[in-house]
Amino acid sequence: QVQLVESGGGLVQAGGSPRLSCTASGRTFSSKALGWFRQGPGKERGFVAAISWNGATKYYADSVKGRFTIFRDNAENTVYLQMNSLKPEDTAVYYCAMSGSNYGGPRTAEYEYDYWGQGTQVTVSS
Repeated sequence: QVQLVESGGGLVQAGGSPRLSCTASGRTFSSKALGWFRQGPGKERGFVAAISWNGATKYYADSVKGRFTIFRDNAENTVYLQMNSLKPEDTAVYYCAMSGSNYGGPRTAEYEYDYWGQGTQVTVSS
């Protein structure tokens, strides 16, 4: 059973640069594509960023491109989301997700992920 545990959320001032972490249990982390999604107040959950199994390819939502960076450390079974220049509209619960398939590219749709973390709240104050 794979478990994903996010950390690093909290209350941040606009312009801040927090880093979210997501650590996975299990031995197959290094062969899996990973992603971050978020759900803001009154909104549906949406795609933020994704990374291929080997870290070579990354996708970003237009709203975060140039401000957020996704990267992974397979030795630590951890995927990160470095968030810079935060805006109040970035306020959301952030979820990490892992694909069940091996050696895949980054995925932008929720249905392409098989495992999800519990989410971590990020609140950006203006």
